[in-house]
Amino acid sequence: MQSPLLDPTSELKPPSKELLPRLTTLKDKTVGLIDISKPRGKEFLDQVELQLISAGAKVVRYIKPTFARTAPVELKQQISVECDAVIQGLAD
Repeated sequence: MQSPLLDPTSELKPPSKELLPRLTTLKDKTVGLIDISKPRGKEFLDQVELQLISAGAKVVRYIKPTFARTAPVELKQQISVECDAVIQGLAD
C-alpha cells in the first residue's frame, strides 16, 4: 500500500497526486543529481554519485542557481527528459 502524498500548503482540499512507479533497478538508468547550491552539498552528492555508479547508473549533475528559489522551469524540463530518476541533495 502506497502512503499518501502530503502537501504542506494550507489548502483545505489539496489536489490528488499520483506517485510515479519506482525504478526496479538502477542498472543502465540515468539519475540526475541536483545540487541546490548550499554549503557542502557538492561533497554529499559526490558520495551519492559514487554509490550510484557502483550500482550501474549513469549520473548527470545539475546545479540550481540558488537554494532560496525553486529550480527554473527550463532546468526542471531538461531534467525531466534526460533522467529516469532524480535526487536533490542539500547539506549545511
